[in-house]
Amino acid sequence: MAGIGSYLKKHTEALLKDVGIEPACELTGKSKATLGSYYSDHPEHADRCMPIDAVVNLEKSAGYPHVTGALAELQGMSISKDERRPNDTPSSGVNSDVIVLSQRFAMLMSEYQQSIEDGIITVNEAKRLLRETSMLQQVLIDMKLHLEDENVGS
Repeated sequence: MAGIGSYLKKHTEALLKDVGIEPACELTGKSKATLGSYYSDHPEHADRCMPIDAVVNLEKSAGYPHVTGALAELQGMSISKDERRPNDTPSSGVNSDVIVLSQRFAMLMSEYQQSIEDGIITVNEAKRLLRETSMLQQVLIDMKLHLEDENVGS
């Protein structure tokens, strides 16, 4: 556990340096001393970790999600940026998601049909299939988030 804590503290420090200490204080409502304790390697701060809501607020302003990336790496995963839209786009709702989902699935099936016509899926065809699969996955993620929002609102 000590190795994980140290690894996360290093990424917390990188996040704070990316955003800047003064802006980080404003974004989190924390003092410089408190923020410093989150990445300090002194034994008295060994069990101090930045609250997740503070991480989210800081990573919105950072050039890279340092702590989220570190958490993903610790689980053997990676993260990728969705270039198609920012996270604060107004919600269109589940009904719209179902329509987009069926359109994306149709596009994936169309790409697949074109790719297998000659019995061989080329590298370029595989890339197009992968792109469509990723877009379909993103629609499902959006739909999941909309369902969770509607469920929480009830």
